[in-house]
Amino acid sequence: MLDAGAEGEILVARIRLLLTALLVLIPLFAVPSNTSIETLIGLGTALAAFLLAISVYLLVRQGFYRPWLGMLTSILDVSMVSGALAMFLVVDLPHTAVNSRVVFEVYFLAIAASCLRYDVRICLVAGLLTLIQYGAIVWYAQSHWDLNNDMFAPFRYGMFDWGSQVSRLVILFAASILSTAVVLRAQRLRRLSTSDRLTGLMNRGYFDERMTSEVSRARRYNHPMSVAMIDVDHFKRFNDTMGHAAGDAALQVLASTIRGSLRQSDVIARYGGEEFVVILPMTPLGVAVDKIEAMRLEVASQVIDIPKRGVQARLTISAGVACLPEDGLEEDDLLDLADRRLFQAKQEGRNKVVGTPGSGRPRPSASDIRPVE
Repeated sequence: MLDAGAEGEILVARIRLLLTALLVLIPLFAVPSNTSIETLIGLGTALAAFLLAISVYLLVRQGFYRPWLGMLTSILDVSMVSGALAMFLVVDLPHTAVNSRVVFEVYFLAIAASCLRYDVRICLVAGLLTLIQYGAIVWYAQSHWDLNNDMFAPFRYGMFDWGSQVSRLVILFAASILSTAVVLRAQRLRRLSTSDRLTGLMNRGYFDERMTSEVSRARRYNHPMSVAMIDVDHFKRFNDTMGHAAGDAALQVLASTIRGSLRQSDVIARYGGEEFVVILPMTPLGVAVDKIEAMRLEVASQVIDIPKRGVQARLTISAGVACLPEDGLEEDDLLDLADRRLFQAKQEGRNKVVGTPGSGRPRPSASDIRPVE
């Protein structure tokens, strides 16, 4: 979801840039024939929002993204609208602040944009902040002015009515709930589309996307990045001997063991069948080989309960590791080399890790499936 949020932030930045440019045109065209304070406030707010939109767009276009950026920009989007309404209070135009027919509607654009970050917290914060800020503006206006006094006639924006204001707050709340529901639905669909149902790991499609982005990031910032291809030794024999239900259970145990041996920033995916692939960002080759070697030892010591058979067994894995930049700068080259090193590990007796040509220390020979006494 962090990846989706980063993509969403780029999309929001582009939309914000377009919308604020359009919002600038509305008061800009009105200035020659109408230089009222309302028009000038609208123009000033729109220009400020446009400049903010340009700054954020340039930032995310350069590849900068942090999880807090979406929260910050959502807060700024909402607060810019509230700031414009508050300016009308400052210049003694309370009816414009509480009955605006243009500025108020921009709240809904800000709330709608929050759901494109695919983070429920951002939607909730944006919605709650909108309710608090607009509620404070209404409270301040009605407590400092007699809004239905004849001095405000002819009430171009309508007379003040609590029923209308409560309705506005309810609609803002409903918009917030709707944006939250959209994010929850998107998160569920994202999980279904990117995860392997058997093991719970990421699937091949997600791995391909992430591999592309990690290679691009490593090249841009001149950081090392390693990738490992992992295969379960003699898994077909295991399935033929123990049954496919046992094979599924074994893959689930192995997936959990592999996932537990990696950092949160590492990516582990089921590549197909009994083959797994790991991305290790900002990890040089030697460190990556050590990590995969530690993983290999942990897998070899893991006891697997065979369902409905009342027995236990162990499996081993073989792995090949390649690293950017020394082994290549393209993702296809790295994957091909890691796969060839995996084949080398298989040829040299299995149950080992190969990180460079000829590397990997043979392990004491043992059956890949060993009943536990």
